[in-house]
Amino acid sequence: MAVWALGINHTTAPLDLRGRFAFALDQIAPTLHSLRTDVGNRLGRQPEAAILSTCNRTEIYCAGAQHEIDTTVEWLAQAGHVNPAVLRSHSYALQDAGVARHAFRVASGLDSMVLGEPQILGQLKDAVRVAEEAGALGSTLNQLFQRSFAVAKEVRTSTEIGAHSISMSAAAVRLAAQLFEDLSRVKVLFVGAGEMIELAATHFAARSPRGIAIANRTLERGEKVAGRFGAELMRLADLPTRLHEFDIVVSSTASQLPIIGLGAVERALKARKHRPMFMVDLAVPRDIEPEVKELEDVYLYTVDDLAHVVQGGQAHRQAAVAQAEAIIDAGVQSFVHWLDQRAAVPLIQQLQQQTEEWRAVELARARRMLAKGEDVEAVLEALSRGLTQKMLHGPMAELRTGDAESRQRATAAIEHFFLRKER
Repeated sequence: MAVWALGINHTTAPLDLRGRFAFALDQIAPTLHSLRTDVGNRLGRQPEAAILSTCNRTEIYCAGAQHEIDTTVEWLAQAGHVNPAVLRSHSYALQDAGVARHAFRVASGLDSMVLGEPQILGQLKDAVRVAEEAGALGSTLNQLFQRSFAVAKEVRTSTEIGAHSISMSAAAVRLAAQLFEDLSRVKVLFVGAGEMIELAATHFAARSPRGIAIANRTLERGEKVAGRFGAELMRLADLPTRLHEFDIVVSSTASQLPIIGLGAVERALKARKHRPMFMVDLAVPRDIEPEVKELEDVYLYTVDDLAHVVQGGQAHRQAAVAQAEAIIDAGVQSFVHWLDQRAAVPLIQQLQQQTEEWRAVELARARRMLAKGEDVEAVLEALSRGLTQKMLHGPMAELRTGDAESRQRATAAIEHFFLRKER
């Protein structure tokens, strides 16, 4: 069984390119169907597949009869409406042991922008769940991901990889505090109601801002988050007319197009008499039009802009990284051994089927002999002789035919499999 992966992340591709390949959780199932159909047309059989899509990465994991990386690149490029050569220049492709190592590092937080952050493990588990529900997950990828979860658990419990980590949300609060002397005097608007917004709201709420509001497309989800933080609930449609009320705007939705445009921000600044606005766009694709960053009184940060802040605590965790990599090495070796064993499964199945056919033939012959009243001892003798003759027919034929080299190979194999002495 061949295993391969294709991905782009925060180290290989710019934000706008990553945005072209961002899939919301409810888009994964139909996207998997498209991928498996396209690759399956080449393989003759649909591969196992799973897609991990976060603000920092989009990765495709597949397992099939043979590696189909080129086909996967072509499919993903078409899905993102980019030239395949452009995608190749910003992506990474992995096979077998390389896939396992990468998946284990991702699950453990070693490949994240925030070293050791735990959020990626939950996102990976969501991706696996969706793939399983879509019927795209087979025994090989299931084994890969279950081992990923086990390795991640061992890394987190056996090392201090997560110690001193600075989250994206904490970095946003730190930057906001540099702009506003007292965060207790500002009003904060959160656009969206997903996990990223909850994390950001938790960090900002700890600074006791003057007001918090949640704007979300779905009011039911928005009410849950707003109730947790004692925040005002807004309709997303009211955003353009109320944007000027807020000093800080943090946005993270699954929208495929920007929901806060340049014109809306310009009008808000005019109403604020050009008092500064701090804006954080945690979404991929972007929620806030990139041109907003050029406005004089706006301080706009994207997930990539926050990178240098979250890297600040990296030095404290480098010793733990070596420990984590050792755990991952052991996990990779174990998975590769399992994968090698899986390669022998078809041959084992064929061998079992062949011996079962032999057994059935000889057993039927023995029953006929017994029905005719033949002696039981003679029937057992014939049964055993028939089975051994069928088992030895192939090896004996190899010894009698072929050239000297072929007979030598057959001799070695026969001695190995049939003449080994029990120790």
